Amino acid sequence: MEEALSKVANSFVHVICAGRTDAGVHAQGQVIHFETNIVRESRAWIYGTNANLPRDVSILWAWNVPDEFHARFSARSRHYRYQILNRAIRPALLRNRFTWECRTLSIDRMQAAGNYLIGEHDFSAFRTSACQAVSPVRTIHHLQIIRYGEYIYIDVIANAFLHHMVRNIAGVLIAIGLKKQEPEWANQVLATLDRTQGGVTAPASGLYLLGVEYPRHFRIPRISSIPAVSAF
Repeated sequence: MEEALSKVANSFVHVICAGRTDAGVHAQGQVIHFETNIVRESRAWIYGTNANLPRDVSILWAWNVPDEFHARFSARSRHYRYQILNRAIRPALLRNRFTWECRTLSIDRMQAAGNYLIGEHDFSAFRTSACQAVSPVRTIHHLQIIRYGEYIYIDVIANAFLHHMVRNIAGVLIAIGLKKQEPEWANQVLATLDRTQGGVTAPASGLYLLGVEYPRHFRIPRISSIPAVSAF
């Protein structure tokens, strides 16, 4: 992104993003900002930058924001979705877009477990040892598990997330959905503050950053969520 923007600006551009995503994780609603003295129309920033980006990255909009705007620190919340294909047959077209689980998952058990995680907590047990966040305390505003036929979606909205936090939550919920653990186990893991007690980290392929919410006066668009898949 910095290289592509720098070509349009004819000078180096340093980019700050709303949140990092691991390799293999998808971002539908990532937000970035940069500072420059170069004047370009929004159309030039969008089309010029996209012309220099790989085909799996695309800018949807661009405009000037107030000086106090910061892509990371001005954000009120982030919305992630973890997508699971729950059927006996492995996927082909969706192999890098969903996490495949061939055994039947109980979303009622998963939701009961997820409810323990809503609110402000120390999520040390759900972050990687490489996490650089100063504080492990985060507030989950919303956590909902929805099934559409073979497709299961774990939607999580929080003020911020720790490194691997959503993937580790998904790993715990999947284990509970498979009846390997009881729903109360999610609360027990949370209380340990110990990542080694939290089970397997779910694969990156199922995770999406759907959007970032900002105060209205910044006029940051909210991208429509990825629709549920009905049939493949």
